[in-house]
Amino acid sequence: MMRPLALSALWLAATSSLALAQQAAPARGPDMALALEAAQTAISSCTANGTKVSAAIVDSAGVLRVLLSADGASAQSVEFGTKKAFTANTLKAATYDMQQKMKTDPALAAKLNADSSLRVTPGGLPLMAGNDVIGGIGVGGSPTLNGVAGGERDAMCAQAGVDKIKDRLK
Repeated sequence: MMRPLALSALWLAATSSLALAQQAAPARGPDMALALEAAQTAISSCTANGTKVSAAIVDSAGVLRVLLSADGASAQSVEFGTKKAFTANTLKAATYDMQQKMKTDPALAAKLNADSSLRVTPGGLPLMAGNDVIGGIGVGGSPTLNGVAGGERDAMCAQAGVDKIKDRLK
């Protein structure tokens, strides 16, 4: 009677160790100093244009690594910036590009709109190391000014953050 129980316990231990080993692979992401530099650059870029935004960086697992907000940025900018970073990482594409695809693919639009963790509006970009997505950056909070939509302004600031660090990502 004890032998089947002992074998079951050994099998459970072996499979549990395998499962833990598979889950233990660390997420990739920019070094903390680079993530901070990208977020600061994105915020500075928007601040120079009179916009108070928030910038978020997530790693490849979608874990928030950095969140910075300009003085006077809204709570909504924090939420949108974080969701845009998560969305760009999850979908492995710029949020603007996904927004455009949704216009011609109703099934995709329904799927993405149903997920409240995503924000498919311009301002989120994947962070790339070679051909690998290692995280995302998201900027939120720009208002529409002088005919330029807020999301487009967010995207320009996010791009400034990416441009600042892209050659040093690994």
